[in-house]
Amino acid sequence: MYLGSHAINMDAKGRLAIPARVRDTLLEECAGNLVVTAHTEERCLLVYPEPQWQEILPKIEALSSFNKVARRAQRLLIGYACELQVDGNGRVLIPPTLREYAGLEKKLMLVGQGKKLELWSEDRWMEWLDSSEGDGEMPEEMASLSL
Repeated sequence: MYLGSHAINMDAKGRLAIPARVRDTLLEECAGNLVVTAHTEERCLLVYPEPQWQEILPKIEALSSFNKVARRAQRLLIGYACELQVDGNGRVLIPPTLREYAGLEKKLMLVGQGKKLELWSEDRWMEWLDSSEGDGEMPEEMASLSL
């Protein structure tokens, strides 16, 4: 399970070091094989352990291509998907297309989301934290949730 947030840096070549705790879990769960893709609603990246991606890929492919919202999700999720491998130094190389999509520069945030991670530009992450985006209507599933 991927929890917590981690401030990390990316070098000029687009390489970033995965924090040791996260890296250990990734190596154990998927031998460091990842799929990174575009988030459909936010300008950040989704980082999936490869087995987790293989579970959701058929669900994405099964969406109707006649529905504009579903087709957009397919184009972003599958069209931007990149298979990556954690190298011997615990780093991954984020391709330029994904860096551009998410506006990634030097300072990043890697945020655990349970079975996956999100990779954000630090500036965009801070903007999101400060935004009132969460002021919308509460989903029914959250009404009975006690924290």
